[in-house]
Amino acid sequence: MKENLLFVNRKKFCPFSVKNAPKIDYKNVKTLSRYITDKGKIMPSRITNVSNNKQKELSIAIKRARFLALLSYTKRIR
Repeated sequence: MKENLLFVNRKKFCPFSVKNAPKIDYKNVKTLSRYITDKGKIMPSRITNVSNNKQKELSIAIKRARFLALLSYTKRIR
């Protein structure tokens, strides 16, 4: 039988563990905003493929950026 090519298993990798990856920093708002949903929630690691240790660093950086008003806690709807 022919395999279904739509559901081919690809190896998942952490985007912060590869070579030349961006550093997780609370001042880098552009990188942090990629890991926040439209409602302002932090995306889970099963969706973003971020490793456990890097997910903890990412969530702490997002919380620090929110506290310093670099990121908003919720997205504004106008």
